[in-house]
Order: sequence, then structure tokens, then C-alpha cells
Amino acid sequence: MEALLVSTGIVAIAEIGDKTQLLALLLAAKFKRPLPIILGIFVATIANHALAALAGTLVADLLTPDIMRWVLGASFLAMAAWALVPDTMDEAPEDRGAWGAFLGTTIAFFLVEMGDKTQVATVALAARYHAVLMVAAGTTLGMMIANVPAVLLGEAATRVLPLKLVRIIAAVLFGLLGIATLLNLGGLF
Repeated sequence: MEALLVSTGIVAIAEIGDKTQLLALLLAAKFKRPLPIILGIFVATIANHALAALAGTLVADLLTPDIMRWVLGASFLAMAAWALVPDTMDEAPEDRGAWGAFLGTTIAFFLVEMGDKTQVATVALAARYHAVLMVAAGTTLGMMIANVPAVLLGEAATRVLPLKLVRIIAAVLFGLLGIATLLNLGGLF
């Protein structure tokens, strides 16, 4: 249960202001069909994060516990630094025409999430907890918590909290997780 809760919380906070949340806003403005967009985000995220969580547990099985602890601790600290960097969207998503809002969202979201900080966090969390299903479910839930309001509320969602504050909170959480991992404080997070 800890893996689910930690994964949900970290990703929900880290996702606010992330490029995939900006993509959700863009898709909502483009397609004006919230339900297919939300379903597309869900399908893309579950697929992407399940693969990332599986990769994280496989990597964890190949390394000794001490090496894994240092790799994870450093990864979480790197994520803390990365969370402080604002994301930008370089270009609008391609018009998918007949594929519709669902397929267009699914493809765009899956591709944009590749190598994103929430995907990297999913790998690290799965490696830490050795719980593919709980981590993938938690990170997907975190993504949905952050992105569904973006789709439903559009641009107003980004005005609720200053993005700089959100990035700082995410960085602090990743930093605490990194320190707890390095100090071998397994029950703290």
C-alpha cells in the first residue's frame, strides 16, 4: 500500500506544470471532447508506466542491494533537481483527423511521456518497492489526478497554484525520498 500511496503522491505533484499536463490542456482545447481525451491519457499512461515499472524491477534484480540503494538515492536526488526545471511544449500535437480525440490523445501522450520525469520516477519507484502493479497503478493515478482537472478546467487549472511552488514541493518530496533511500530509511517513504 505504501508503494501505491507514495507513487500516487509524488507523480500527482510532479505532473503539475509538466509538459504532459500542458499537452492535456492543448488536447482539450483542440478536440473539445473531455471523455475521449481522459480515456486516451489513461490508456497511454497505464501502458507507459507499466513498462517503466517492469523495467525498474528488472534493473533492481540485477544489482546488489547496496549498489541499488545508491543508484536509487542518486536518481531521486536528480529527480528533485529536474522537478525544479519548468517544462515547455515545443509544438502543438499533430492533427490526427479520423483517428479522433481518443487515439490522437493516446498516441501523443504515450510518446510525450517517454523519458519524462514521471516515467523516470516510475522506474525508480518500482526499483525501490519491487511492486510493478502498485507502482504502475499509483503513478497512473497520480497522472490522472493531475491531468483530469487540466482537461476539464482547461487553462484555469494552471492558475490554481503557482507552478513554481508546485515544482518546489515536488523537488522537496523527491529530495526527501532520495535522502531516505541513501540513509536506508526504508519505512520513511
